[in-house]
Amino acid sequence: MSLVEILRRCGVFAHFTDEQLDLLADCMSHSRFPAGVQVLRHGDPTRDAYVIERGVVRIQRQTAYGAFTLADLGAGELFGETSFLDGGSRTGDAVAAEESDLLALNPVAVSALCERDPQLQLALYWAFWKSLSTKLRDTNERLSRFFSEGAGGPSSSELPPAAAAGDFRVDLTDKRKLFEEQRLSSLEINFLTSLSKERKLSPNEVIFREGDEGEEMYVVLDGVVRISKFIPGAGEEALALLERGDYFGEMALIDDKPRSADARAHTRGAVVLAIPREVLKGILDIKKVSSMRLLKVLCTLVARRLRELDEKIVGWFIISGGQGGELA
Repeated sequence: MSLVEILRRCGVFAHFTDEQLDLLADCMSHSRFPAGVQVLRHGDPTRDAYVIERGVVRIQRQTAYGAFTLADLGAGELFGETSFLDGGSRTGDAVAAEESDLLALNPVAVSALCERDPQLQLALYWAFWKSLSTKLRDTNERLSRFFSEGAGGPSSSELPPAAAAGDFRVDLTDKRKLFEEQRLSSLEINFLTSLSKERKLSPNEVIFREGDEGEEMYVVLDGVVRISKFIPGAGEEALALLERGDYFGEMALIDDKPRSADARAHTRGAVVLAIPREVLKGILDIKKVSSMRLLKVLCTLVARRLRELDEKIVGWFIISGGQGGELA
């Protein structure tokens, strides 16, 4: 089977044309790893991303209580894309849990290709965004299992009810400045400035709850937004604190699944801009290239949140004395 045929079977590349897959395949090399062999090591500075053709790759971290499993990834899935995107070191070991065939994506070759072909670059970052958002959702879901298996957590608390949006208005100049700070294209700035809807939030006011349907993505204009998850028997655990320019709520728009965590204003309140699904779909149209900057911003933010959450869940495992979670 050719590399193009293998890539075509991967869901994250479903939006690629055959020509784009052929170009991407030229930047890949094939390797087979026997069971138990390490592919990547925690802390490595390498930036290659990998596609699993066959087998299972376990992402794990070594602790004083043994190797803690962060994720088990199978055929068609990506790993290593976080370092590919942000240039940071590896956040965990990648080990072949069984004999696995992998396709390595060379970052130097891909970068050169993307410079020549902006349309392919857009398609590739779409794939990264989908892959990272799926991993972030899966990690959020792991939290409930982690604590239900014995790890402790904070005392319980209830979320206050979500308040209805009022007549609060933000000057268009203030909106535009936010998007200009992110160096978005003129088209993106105009769309987001004119079509986003402002909302002022009181301290601890709910924006959305886990399980809600999602029709909007948000960006923080002022203040701080807390992303958290309520763990039965443990209480609320903060997953991320988001500030000006940070986006959130995008996962439900990618996979059409319910919200995987709660979002509410932090202790001093916040102002957020809501971006409807239709607006996001319009400016992130895979047939356009004007959305490249926004897509890069979203990829970088999701990669950062995934790194932070991996560190948090490993920390919980260590603090709990190796209770809860999964050992490799």
